[in-house]
Amino acid sequence: MLSEHGVKIAPRTFYAWLARPPSARALWDTVITEVLAGYYEADEHGRRKPEALYGATKMWAHLQRQGITVARCTVERLMRANGWQGVTRRKKVRTTIADPAAARAADLVKRQFRVPAPNMLLVADFTYVRLASGVFVYTAFAIDAYAGRIVGWTCSASKEDRFVRHAIRHAAQLRSNEGNPLSGRTIHHSDAGSQYTSVRFGETLSLSGLVPSIGSVGDAFDNALAETTIGLYKTEAVRDDSPFRRGPLQRLADVELLTADWVHWYNTDR
Repeated sequence: MLSEHGVKIAPRTFYAWLARPPSARALWDTVITEVLAGYYEADEHGRRKPEALYGATKMWAHLQRQGITVARCTVERLMRANGWQGVTRRKKVRTTIADPAAARAADLVKRQFRVPAPNMLLVADFTYVRLASGVFVYTAFAIDAYAGRIVGWTCSASKEDRFVRHAIRHAAQLRSNEGNPLSGRTIHHSDAGSQYTSVRFGETLSLSGLVPSIGSVGDAFDNALAETTIGLYKTEAVRDDSPFRRGPLQRLADVELLTADWVHWYNTDR
């Protein structure tokens, strides 16, 4: 390359450079590149590992947890050199439609989502998923604010309140099975969507040992933790290139399967 630009190089200098063993940095780069490729490159079935969703910072943190001590700048540099990058979130479509005639519980949370123990605060929200046919199905989540763990979820072909009630019953049953039942003082916080202000939903909360709390309409900050979880679900599980998808989403069962896989990964490995 240098000789093409008129730079003279002595033959012995060139051959000495050619015979020089790779530097420690070059060898380490090769090792880390192979590790990263194991996450970002598709396997023989065309699928990638869930960690392929990570950007450089999260991947660096993941490698540290795996016992691989590497500088964050090295991960950033090697990902950039190989064209690997994490997913970015898309704009959220509004799904909250309030019922102006429904009674609304007070906001007991006031955007304070940090709590000192489990079972003090559950936050809830739902989102849509478009099937290959263009039909929408819906996924509802209930999240324990203490550790951000998803404790209840359900998928439905209908946007009636039954599916959000099922997510709450799922959460209550899980907590009971774990020997940590909802106390009757646990706050359930959601937005002001009609599903969460219905009489039947209020009855489900009461029977499940939950106290209702509702934020304002159209303000994502009033239910920020649930909004964040929904955003991660859409970005990491639902989009076309998600490692949790096994092909086009043809049926509700396909959405239930990818949601179950993603929730398990989210709660245990993410």
